[in-house]
Amino acid sequence: MTALSPQDIRNIYCVGRNYRLHAAELGNAVPESPMIFTKPTHALVPWQGEVGLPGSIGAVHYEAEIVLYVAEPFRPERPLDEQISHFTVGLDLTLRDVQDRLKAKGYPWLEAKGFRNSAAVGNWLPYPGLAELAAKDFSLLINGREAQRGNVKDMVFGFAELAAFIHSRYGLGAGDLIYTGTPAGVGALRSSDELVLQYGGQEVGRGTAVLRP
Repeated sequence: MTALSPQDIRNIYCVGRNYRLHAAELGNAVPESPMIFTKPTHALVPWQGEVGLPGSIGAVHYEAEIVLYVAEPFRPERPLDEQISHFTVGLDLTLRDVQDRLKAKGYPWLEAKGFRNSAAVGNWLPYPGLAELAAKDFSLLINGREAQRGNVKDMVFGFAELAAFIHSRYGLGAGDLIYTGTPAGVGALRSSDELVLQYGGQEVGRGTAVLRP
């Protein structure tokens, strides 16, 4: 399973402020319960080749994170490891200036988080279970230099807690994705930046950001 077609995906759930250092770098408090937002399926894009992004409405920030693929209707009484079939490293791309304006007015974040190509994913890998996945870091290289490195052991809310929270409030089923949050080190992209997504030093995605008017 290296790519996804639109019919493979139902909902895209994302988690904000799930790494303490990332919340701190943006001047945000760590939430007391998971902070969930969604992206439309039209935002989904494989991170390969040239990826077009909006370049005229403010800074586009990269946020690398582990993404889970839910394989069946979620059942809280079953171990989550049995209900996740694949994972990858993805990018939750954010129009940061737009988000700041929306937050100041108390408006929803959709314009800043849900634009086309804002939910990038690398190639999908078989999910090995939480313990084995946590044995390796994930990382993002930009133009050959490491920009972010994280490990799911450092999340504020773990996979099982996130899944149960999403299920209880919104529903969680086969084909849903969970973007599990980004570590510190986010920043703005420039046009022609090459971003390489890695898990355990293994490349899972390579693409070039093209900022368009």
